[in-house]
Amino acid sequence: MSRLEAKIIGLVSSGHFFSHFYLLLIPPLFPVLRVHFQVGFTELGVALTAYSVATALTQVPAGYIVDRYGARRLLIAGLMLESAAVVGMGLFTTFSAFVLLLVVAGISNSVYHPADYSILSRAVHRSRMGRAFSIHTFAGYLGEAVAPLTVLGLMLWLDWRSALIACGTGGAIIAAVIAGNSRTLDEFNSAPGDEVGGANKAGLLLLVSLPVLMGLLFFVGISLTGQGITGFGVSAFTQLYDLSLASAGALLSSYLLAMPVGVLIGGWVADKTKKHGGFAAVCFIVIAVMMVLLAAFRLSIVINGILLAVAGLFSGMIAPSRDMLIRSLTPIGETGKVFGFVSTGYNIGGILGPPLFGYLLDHYPPQSLFWVVGIAALMTLTTVLFASSQRIRAVAAST
Repeated sequence: MSRLEAKIIGLVSSGHFFSHFYLLLIPPLFPVLRVHFQVGFTELGVALTAYSVATALTQVPAGYIVDRYGARRLLIAGLMLESAAVVGMGLFTTFSAFVLLLVVAGISNSVYHPADYSILSRAVHRSRMGRAFSIHTFAGYLGEAVAPLTVLGLMLWLDWRSALIACGTGGAIIAAVIAGNSRTLDEFNSAPGDEVGGANKAGLLLLVSLPVLMGLLFFVGISLTGQGITGFGVSAFTQLYDLSLASAGALLSSYLLAMPVGVLIGGWVADKTKKHGGFAAVCFIVIAVMMVLLAAFRLSIVINGILLAVAGLFSGMIAPSRDMLIRSLTPIGETGKVFGFVSTGYNIGGILGPPLFGYLLDHYPPQSLFWVVGIAALMTLTTVLFASSQRIRAVAAST
C-alpha cells in the first residue's frame, strides 16, 4: 500500500471512528441523564430513536450530495457539526435541547458512509480495496469499544457535562486535521464523470432496482443479527444460566473482541477472492450454526464463550466482503447514493430490532433469542446470494 493510500485511509477511518464513538457515547450516561432531566428510560430511548431516524432520513440525500459535489467537504462538515452537537449536549440544560441536539447529531452522522466509501473507492487500488474497507470498519468498531470506557473514565475526574464537551472537542480536532489535509483528498474528489467510463445517472430507478433493494435488506439483516447478540445477549444469558451481569458481560466480550479480528482477516480474504457473496454466505451459515448450538443445548460457560467468539469472528469477516459486494454492483459515479441508501438498513434494523428482541425475552424462553438471530442470519443469506448474482451496471446504463 502506498504512503498516499495509507494517509487517505487513515484520515477517512479517523472520521469513521468518531461516527461509531458518538453512537455509543450517550447510553452509558442514561442513569445520570435520567436523574438530571427527570425523565424515564423510555424517554431516553425515544431520544436515541430520534437520532437513528434522523440518520435514516438523511443518509440517501447525503449520498446524492457526495456524488454531485464531492465527498471531502461533506465529511469535514458532518464531523464538525456532530462534534459541536456533542459539545452542546454538555452545555445546554433542558431535555428538549438534548433531543434536538441528538437529531442534529443523527443528521450529521448520515455523511460518513456515503463520503467515506466514495473517497476510498476512488483513492485505493482495487487490489487493496478489501483491506482498505476492513481498516475503515475496524476503526468504527474501535470507536464503539472505547466510547463507554472513555466517557465513564472521564467522569472519574470530570462531571458528565465536561466529559461530553471533552469528547466533542476531540472530534472537532480530528475534523480540523482532516480539513488541514484536504488537498490530499481533493485529488480523489473530482466530478464522477471524470472517472474512466463516465458517470451513470440512474437516479431513483437505481435505488429501487432489485439488487440495491437486496443490498438494503442485507444491511437490515446484519443489523438485526448483531443487535440480537450485543443488545440482548447479556439479558438472555442471565436468564438462561442464572449468571451475574459480570459473567454474562464476559461472554458478550468474547463476541465483541473477536469481531475486529474478523474484520482484518476478512479484508485480506476480500482482496484474494472475487466471490464476495459466496464468502459472506458461508459466514452467515457459520453464524446461524453457532446460534442454533447456543439455543438448542445447555452448554458450559467456556463452550458458550467459544461459540460466541466464533460467531463474532465470522460476523467481522463479513464486513469487507459486504462492502466489496455493494461496490461491485454500483455504477461508476453512483457510490455515494448507493452506499447511503443501503446503509440505512442499519438504521431500520436499529428501529425494528429492540422491540422485537425485547418482546421475545418478555414472553418466550430466553433461548428463543438465539433461534431468532439464527433465522435472521439464514434469511440474510438469501439477500446476499441474490445481490451477488445481479449486475446493477446494466440497469443504470439503460436509463
